Amino acid sequence: MLLIHCPYCDKTLPEAEFTYAGEAHIARPADPSAVGDEAWRDFLFVRTNARGPHYERWRHSHGCGRFFNAVRDTVSDRILLTYKAGEPRPDLASLAGEKA
Repeated sequence: MLLIHCPYCDKTLPEAEFTYAGEAHIARPADPSAVGDEAWRDFLFVRTNARGPHYERWRHSHGCGRFFNAVRDTVSDRILLTYKAGEPRPDLASLAGEKA
């Protein structure tokens, strides 16, 4: 079971309190009607399948109800850090330096 920290409530709770909401930092096309079928398909369905750190969106569905972002290591299945929605993507190199 994952333990996830909600950056809004400042609580670390079991995964059952949260809902996975897909890959983070995916930009929606400004004018979807102007996008071709292949580009629209890619926006809807094509995602990275990274080995290692992966940026994800989560929602604290049984708490504050807010969306936030998390970095999860897909190898160890551990949440490395969480941060509020709208904040820039954290620099993972600096995070690795903090743990060393």
